Amino acid sequence: MLSKIPIDFSKVAAEDVNKEILRLGIIAELDAISLYEQMAALTDNVEVKRVLLDVAKEEKTHVGEFQTLLLKEDEQQDYELKMGKREVEEKLEK
Repeated sequence: MLSKIPIDFSKVAAEDVNKEILRLGIIAELDAISLYEQMAALTDNVEVKRVLLDVAKEEKTHVGEFQTLLLKEDEQQDYELKMGKREVEEKLEK
């Protein structure tokens, strides 16, 4: 994503704007995690690697913050997330 909002918010219904903002926040954080972890894998410098992985870890916390807010804003998303978890647990039990 690298700092470009991929949505035209003028086309988003007013009641959905906050949900879309939170989803974009999640996407941006996941993108950052991936980038930092890839860069950490490329470097031989122990200090650079340690800092990159620490920053990636902080971004994972940010994902949790945005997701928590999203699940408060979007009851259907909350329900579907729980259903997805249940489906995986059932499949893993087999």
